[in-house]
Amino acid sequence: MKLQIQTADILSKPCDLLVVNLFQGVVRPGGATGAVDKALDGAISRLIAEDHFEGKLGQHFIFPTLGKIKARKVAVVGLGEKKNFNLDALRRVGGQIVKLGQQSHAAKVTTILHGASIGGMDPRSAAQALTEGLLLSAYRFHIYHGALKKKDKPPHEVETVIVCEQDARAAKAAEEGMERGSVLARATNLARDLVNTPSAHMTPQDLAEAAKKTVGHGVSLKILDKAEMEKLGMDAALAVGRGSAREPMGVHLAYRPKGAKKKIAIVGKAVTFDSGGLNIKPGDSMSSMKIDMAGAATVVGLFSALSALALPLEVHGIFLAVENMPGGDAYRPGDVVKAMDGTTIEILNTDAEGRVTLADALCYAKLLKPDMIIDIATLTGACVVALGEDIAGLMTTDGKMAHRLIAAARETGEPLWELPLYEPYAEHVKSKIADLKNTGTRGQASTIAGGFFLKPFVGDTPWAHLDIAGPSYTERETRPDQPYGASGYGVRLLVKFLQSLVK
Repeated sequence: MKLQIQTADILSKPCDLLVVNLFQGVVRPGGATGAVDKALDGAISRLIAEDHFEGKLGQHFIFPTLGKIKARKVAVVGLGEKKNFNLDALRRVGGQIVKLGQQSHAAKVTTILHGASIGGMDPRSAAQALTEGLLLSAYRFHIYHGALKKKDKPPHEVETVIVCEQDARAAKAAEEGMERGSVLARATNLARDLVNTPSAHMTPQDLAEAAKKTVGHGVSLKILDKAEMEKLGMDAALAVGRGSAREPMGVHLAYRPKGAKKKIAIVGKAVTFDSGGLNIKPGDSMSSMKIDMAGAATVVGLFSALSALALPLEVHGIFLAVENMPGGDAYRPGDVVKAMDGTTIEILNTDAEGRVTLADALCYAKLLKPDMIIDIATLTGACVVALGEDIAGLMTTDGKMAHRLIAAARETGEPLWELPLYEPYAEHVKSKIADLKNTGTRGQASTIAGGFFLKPFVGDTPWAHLDIAGPSYTERETRPDQPYGASGYGVRLLVKFLQSLVK
């Protein structure tokens, strides 16, 4: 889909669909919507009254212009209450524009920079959010469609969206925002592609190859093969991968710009398929386990964008990619394995494998002596029970990190909720025969127990853990910029967080 900012009057552009807006409670449209209403002899005002259109966020109506203006059809979208309108609402509007274009079989769509002057929303930020919504909504993953699907009539796709802005200075700023939004949407969609790819084609080696494609323009890569992982003493992660015919693979991406002000390590969980190991999952629970490397996919997506963002930060991306399979050499319940810092881990359930691999990844990250560490992982089903499918869980040892991450999540539309590292619950992961055990107390605060398991491996380094088990994948399309499948959760959130560190 091609996107453009043009300094023009929206009524001057021939198109298949013209999209304007209305805030909730407004009955006499003004601005661009008022200009279109006037050109159509008050058609919008009449439809507002006749259909009792309220202008709630997500509401819309579409009608033909019958040749009265250059647009074939007009859509009016609701922006919700003016006082609540923000960048994420605008992102949703962008997604809705694409959906309406598809429904209207519109190849060319013209619209405006919705709400750019509202609540301090500058044209650059508005254009970025709108662009993200447009491109995230237009995402499709159809590479596995075969002969049967190819016989079907393909869904209509919007080819071009033109955003009209009459003020030349605002249009220039909007172009910059559109460029930034395109970078972030592409990075998010890359993460989506990696997660959506079936595990047979997204092995540890495939995930490492995807990371290689981000190299260049300041991004470097170090691969840790099995021999190197053994040399480093990553026995915990290696144990998880023992049951698979595919060897584990470690990845260390680095972005080191000159004059970097801080060093941040971001660690992703990278279990490319999780059968549960010898504690094998039920079939229904296993079928979606290609998503268990979503944390690593977020890391790869982030690094694909870092050079274009030019942030004055040194950023390291680390993941240890493994398959958790029930092979003849698989690790067993009752085994004790050792992380690379010497911490011993009693394995009570081989399906609690992500934290075992993250133990070594966090140890490796700590050796880099970063100013902070963030890990992102599809760690616990209990987090979905606690927070649902839309919200990720946050645990952290640093209040400033929590504030910045939650603020970033609010702005990027990726909900995040802090859970307490309530110290008495640290006992839930203490083992009687080793330092730690990889399960908590059955039925009690399992997500927090997962956080407490990881905490010792970062030492005194400020640290945050994001449990994305819920929002990493969606089967219910609850917002227009999130189609079925992988969400790419965390790419834009982490970018916004990193940006907050240099202000």
